[in-house]
This record gives sequence, C-alpha cells and structure tokens, in this order.
Amino acid sequence: MGVNTLELLADLYIGGAAVAASDGGRFDVLDPAAGQPITSVADATVADAADAVDAAAAAAAAWAATPDRERAEILRRAYDLMTERAEELAGLITLENGKSFADARGEVAYAAEFFRWYSEEAVRARGELLRAPAGGNRILVARQPVGICVLVTPWNFPAAMATRKIGPALAAGCTVVLKPASDTPLTALALGQLLSEAGVPPGVVNVLPSRRSGAVVAAMLSDPRVRKLSFTGSTEVGRVLLAEAARHVTNTSMELGGNAPFLVFADADLEAAVEGALVAKMRNGGQACTAANRFYVESAIAADFAELLAQRMSALRVGPGSDAHNQVGPLINAEAVAKVDELVRGALAAGAEALTGGQRGDGCYYPPTVLRHVPPDAAILTEEIFGPVAPIVEFTDEATALALANRTEHGLVSYVYTGDLARGLRVSEAMESGMVGLNRGLVSDPAAPFGGVKQSGLGREGGHDGLLEYLESKYIAVQW
Repeated sequence: MGVNTLELLADLYIGGAAVAASDGGRFDVLDPAAGQPITSVADATVADAADAVDAAAAAAAAWAATPDRERAEILRRAYDLMTERAEELAGLITLENGKSFADARGEVAYAAEFFRWYSEEAVRARGELLRAPAGGNRILVARQPVGICVLVTPWNFPAAMATRKIGPALAAGCTVVLKPASDTPLTALALGQLLSEAGVPPGVVNVLPSRRSGAVVAAMLSDPRVRKLSFTGSTEVGRVLLAEAARHVTNTSMELGGNAPFLVFADADLEAAVEGALVAKMRNGGQACTAANRFYVESAIAADFAELLAQRMSALRVGPGSDAHNQVGPLINAEAVAKVDELVRGALAAGAEALTGGQRGDGCYYPPTVLRHVPPDAAILTEEIFGPVAPIVEFTDEATALALANRTEHGLVSYVYTGDLARGLRVSEAMESGMVGLNRGLVSDPAAPFGGVKQSGLGREGGHDGLLEYLESKYIAVQW
C-alpha cells in the first residue's frame, strides 16, 4: 500500500487553485488505525463558501455550453486516471478512513466506474417531441442542466460517494461545490486535482473541507444561484438540510440512513446465504448504509446459519488497513465504537447470546460479532449499527418475516435468500425498500438506480435516473 506518488493536497480547492481558508483556520485529519494526525487541512468559512459559489457561477455558462461529447471525453479521462492511480488512491482512503486495503481497492474501482458510466450517459440527455392529444400544437421537451450544485458526502466511501454525484452533474452540464466529510477530506481534494488533470475547467469542480459544515452549507443554499443539493448521510442531518432547502425551494436529492433486513428462508442455499451475509454485512466493516443490519432467519435453519456465520466472522483478520492481509480495519472514530458497543451490550442484557465477538477491542477496533436469540424489540434492531455486528432473529412463516422486515422508518435496501424464485419475487415486491438483493449480498452498481423509500431518501443515484436528477425539463409549445 502506498500514497507516495499521490500528492496530499491540504488546502481548499476553488476555481482550479489550492487556497487557504479566509481566516487561516485548519483542522487535523486523523488516521483511525493509529489515532494520530496525518496532516492538517484548511477549514472553510462562510466567506470561502461564497467564493466557491462565485467560481462555480463564473464557469457555469461555458460548461453548460460545452458539447456533450467533450464533457464525455473529460469524464472518460477521469476514469482512466483513477484506474491508473488505483493503488495510490486506495492507500489514501485507507489512511484517512481506516478501511481494509482490499475494501479501499474495491471502492476505487467502483468510484471510477461512475466516471465511465456518466461519460457514456453524457450524450444521452434525450428530449421528447410529441403531438398534443388535442392536436393543436406540438409538445417539445428539452433537458437543461439544473444549475450550480452543492454536493455533501459522508466519510464511509469518500471516493465513491463523491464520484456518484460529480459524474452525473458534470455529464448534465452542471458546476459543483463538493463539501466532503471532515473525517475524510483528503480523497475529495485528490479527486478535485485529478479532474483538473482530466480537463475539467477551473471552477467547474470546487472542494470545500470544513468543520463548520452547517454554516457553510446553509450559506451556499441561501445563495439564489445554487439550484441543487445532493446529500448522502444520516436521516437526522438529512431532515435538517431538507428544511433548509425548503426555505429556498432548492432541488434536492437525499440518500439517507438504512436499516436493511436480511431474510433467509429454510429452502435457501445455506452456504450461499452465509457468503451473501458476509458481503452484505462486512463491506467497509459494516460502515455502509447498505449493510445488512437485521438478520431474520427461518427457525428450521437458524442454528446452522448462526454457527456458520460466526465461524466465518471469527476467522476475519482484524488490524490496520495498511496491512493488506487484514480484512477488517478500525471504525472511523471513538464515538462510532462507543455506539456499537452500547447497542451490543443492550442486546446482551436483553437476552441475546454472542457466538463470536461482543466486546470492544483497543482503540477504534470492534471485533466481528454474531448475536443469536436477539429479542425482536431490541434497540440494536431499530438503529443503524454501522459496525461489524450481525444480530439474528428467528421467524416461522413468510408473513411474519415480512412484517418484521418492514417494521422500520427506513427503506433503503433489503436482502432475500430463498430457493423458490416465485417466493423470492413475491417477497421482493412486498419489501418496503428502494432496492432488493435477491440471492445476492451486493446491490450497488453504477448502471442501476440507487436510492430508498420512506425516510431513507429522495431521488436516485446511478443509472440513467442519476443523470435526470441534474437536469430540468423545459416544455416548449410549438405549432407548425
């Protein structure tokens, strides 16, 4: 692992240049594995936010007028650069995020695909032409860029959550200001520089690290030139940002929290279900909105499933992500460890049994944990765990399984394992979630519409739907 050939950028990135914060403020970025600072980064102010919007506004008209094919070629070059520098970018992600190097490699590959996919979609912003039903005129619909976009991303996938927003925004002809999570700003700054190398003009992409997130984002949303907010993060913060956006009637996309159920029926391939559970649970050490959070297993196979999963989880090697042999890195910070530990201790106190793990480790580490006999009303089943913990609840029939799975305010993703295709499709349709993994532990794909229902979000990212999030439809009534 290494970041030797990837320059660590540590200032704001505005108008194509690295600049200091207007008040000179900086904050430390920590390595979660060692608990030590990596470097310090400029801490953007409200004044810096205004400068970033100014830069995005100055570049907006020319970028919107850039031919679709030219924007597509720039995005394709960005994909090529990410692929060429995959090892360095993965090392940087591991350094500031803590995830295993294998997970970081996977993230870089996934993140780069958004640039490739939207390089192809950039030339597919199709309009419509049809005759009005009454016959009096034609209906012409043109697609136009929504305008300046504020993109707010989380720490758990610092590359992928950025490219999933930047890719379609640039393809649509929008300029952007990216506000990355303050735990992981280095990857975002590296992406800003990489996009510049790919040919993105100054001001089209701006990056604002800041610990003053609320004030900085609010200042940008209050600027009438900003017409789009795309946020990935917790439902709690999403509600606050939705209220702020509502004050200015700003177009919003929200990818919020999850509480994913993982259903295993007795006729499922048990080995495949366990493998799928490992993928759905342990990607990024469980720190993913798509992570399986609640395991509902039919009683006839519950003991066997729990034992097999515990065997596989206990065999995972825990340690710093910088060691490529380690499979589970630290959680992002001490607060995250404390939350996971509190949820596990609550479940154990309520009668659950730990088949493996169950006690916090040193520093920011928490061991892979499997809990059996978890009460259906335990707090660990109602909150997003965001850690390597699999709580298992038994069920006896399909109706009960569905009722348990849908008993949440969230609805991002669900997982279903069964050997009966008809039941699998029936249950998938009945799941109150925006996505379903049917006999699969991984659903994310740049070509697919990613998003949730209920309080898991608004809009979709990925696929053609993701491009439409950054376009407005203009109707022109015409007669000839």
